[in-house]
Amino acid sequence: MDCLTCAGICTKILLVLFAGILAWAYQAIQPPIPKTCGSPDGPPVTASRIKLKDGRYLAYKEHGVPRDAAKYKIVYVHGFDSCRHDAVVANTLSPEIVEALGVHIVSFDRPGYGESDPNPKRTVQSLPLDIEELADQLGLGSKFYVIGFSMGGQVIWSCLKYIPHRLAGAALLAPVVNYWWPGFPTNLVTEAYQQQLPQDQWAVRVSHYAPWLTYWWNTQKWFPSSSVVAHSTDILNSEDKKLLPEIVSTRNYTAVVRQQGEYESLHRDMMIGFGTWEFSPMDLDNPFPNNEGSVHMWHGDEDKIVPVILQRYIAQQLPWIHYHELPGAGHMFPHASGMSDNIVKVLVGE
Repeated sequence: MDCLTCAGICTKILLVLFAGILAWAYQAIQPPIPKTCGSPDGPPVTASRIKLKDGRYLAYKEHGVPRDAAKYKIVYVHGFDSCRHDAVVANTLSPEIVEALGVHIVSFDRPGYGESDPNPKRTVQSLPLDIEELADQLGLGSKFYVIGFSMGGQVIWSCLKYIPHRLAGAALLAPVVNYWWPGFPTNLVTEAYQQQLPQDQWAVRVSHYAPWLTYWWNTQKWFPSSSVVAHSTDILNSEDKKLLPEIVSTRNYTAVVRQQGEYESLHRDMMIGFGTWEFSPMDLDNPFPNNEGSVHMWHGDEDKIVPVILQRYIAQQLPWIHYHELPGAGHMFPHASGMSDNIVKVLVGE
């Protein structure tokens, strides 16, 4: 066999190997098809749901006094890796406050979580429009309040941008920050970013720069992936850890959260939350120029998940924000005794 023949065989072998590697890589980054609730191979539908204009279903849960008897109607937006049952403000609001103020709260499964259909076309703007449609179909009135926690708190910025005319007031509880929002000083972002665990720095970096790798990165076993997805306690401060046993003891629906698949819930959250936004919260105008409502942001100064230094900067840039910084508190402060009562009373002006 001459040298040319050997070279040709080796080239063919290398091409076959290369094609095989490409095929494996392509398969590795492809997320599985979500198991939509109510589909033949999907989980059953057990929740109350509305049908949105685009045909998707949105699952919801109602809390507090009956809707028709309510004085204050609130839409609660849950955080990352959660569902409609994780409405901490509704779940921990004292019965006395509920009755005295006449509070009705609607929590819902964000797209892809729980029993709400996934939204592969989801954008920063789409969820506020879902909230508006939910409020209209449930008859919450021309104006309603919104409260969001963690990743759900980040959604409230979108509500302030896209549906401010529908809001009576808003509360952001430890809202997740996008490190790539325009307007942050570079040195401040760098400082905050480096406060995160290395695997969390990589998780958000992949979500921002290579969203098509988000599924693979968070399912591969070669490198540590997101500590938030893994429920690591390393990202909790001492106060968070004190609250953890009570949180875990009441969370008997964990399997429901991701039952349609992680890609259209957790991973979609990361791609949208840390992707490129159409606006920066720091460019927002006051939605209540005549003091007909108010916007409140609450944050623990020992939050190890969302660095407080970036929230302080946002609050400084938006003087119309009522900023409440909680000494010694971590990310899970809404679960602390009496906290929900304070949040709701301040929000509705009672």
